[in-house]
Amino acid sequence: MNAPLPQAAVREVASREPLLFQPGRIGDIDIANRVVMAPLTRSRADEAAGDIPGSAMNVEYYRQRANAGLIISEGTPVSPVGKGYMATPGIYSDAQVEGWKAITQAVHEAGSKIVAQIWHVGRVTHPGLIGGAQPVAPSAVQPKGVAYTHRGKVELPVPHALTVEEIAEVVQQFRRGAANALRAGFDGVEIHGANGYLIDQFLRDGANRRTDAYGGSVQNRVRFALEVVDAVVAEIGAGRVGIRLSPVTPANDLSDSNPQAVFGHLVEELNRRGIAFIHFVEGATGGARDLPGFDYAWARRSFKGAYIANNGYDRDSAIEAVASGHADAVAFGRAYIANPDLVQRFKLGAALNTPNPQTFYVPGPVGYIDYPALEQSAREETAAA
Repeated sequence: MNAPLPQAAVREVASREPLLFQPGRIGDIDIANRVVMAPLTRSRADEAAGDIPGSAMNVEYYRQRANAGLIISEGTPVSPVGKGYMATPGIYSDAQVEGWKAITQAVHEAGSKIVAQIWHVGRVTHPGLIGGAQPVAPSAVQPKGVAYTHRGKVELPVPHALTVEEIAEVVQQFRRGAANALRAGFDGVEIHGANGYLIDQFLRDGANRRTDAYGGSVQNRVRFALEVVDAVVAEIGAGRVGIRLSPVTPANDLSDSNPQAVFGHLVEELNRRGIAFIHFVEGATGGARDLPGFDYAWARRSFKGAYIANNGYDRDSAIEAVASGHADAVAFGRAYIANPDLVQRFKLGAALNTPNPQTFYVPGPVGYIDYPALEQSAREETAAA
């Protein structure tokens, strides 16, 4: 048996490995590497039982991908009215909390950490998905687009403009969602403030036409986001709280006349609160990263917590982003759908499986837990030879 390497030699070997694959810390959460699994709606919760996660299939899906340093769960609505898609798991009932426990336990046993993305879609839904209720938003501005319901595609309706009292209740729903996340065994939460959902709707003047304390000025439009952050921080501590932002994405028919002013002020306020991370969708969600309107390099310098970069990164650009200091970690979405062992593939420079969009949101294991890992691919190639 070879003698163990001296500690100095161990450190030297580790230093040769790209920083992307080395351990780190995000707020109060220690991570084994800087590869993050992005939140991915997969529509495989038990909808009939009340949008409950935790089936053997759900557990296996997350367990397979627990090579990520940090997993951000699929979006988890904080109330029944916050749901925008079929079979998305919630975080507001005791049964949902119990279902999530099996998932978080499996992830921890496999050596990873997991935070819950707590979510309210606001106006991007339909009464057919939320028990006949009217969708809610900062203002009664109908978005362009459709909802996918059990009756097929339907036009998004005009939403109900939340009253001040109703806004306060939604803030508490986020707070309870964070408390439930910790009860379910999550290591923290990511507040979904991106991609045209409720928090983003308050932030951007394309959807927010209010004239009260939650609309008009930049300071007023960020008020709701900060109230949610403050409530969640008070509940579980700043070191376990992050937020996802997408300053310039046009997703879900959203726009703003001056995103640098709005999101610049928000980043400064988030920095004052000492939260663990900001997860930036750089550019258009699923599209170009170089859209103008927001200075991500400025945000990286201004925010003292962890900066998680997202949108269109591959192995080499992620290694460079972390090595250069542009980001503390890089999140991957579609690549993680098709490659449960993504970190291992990146380390080896191995080829990636190609995701099949036709199976992203359909029930069952196909396109969910049947993508082959490297060892399985090698066995299949050998058998076919």
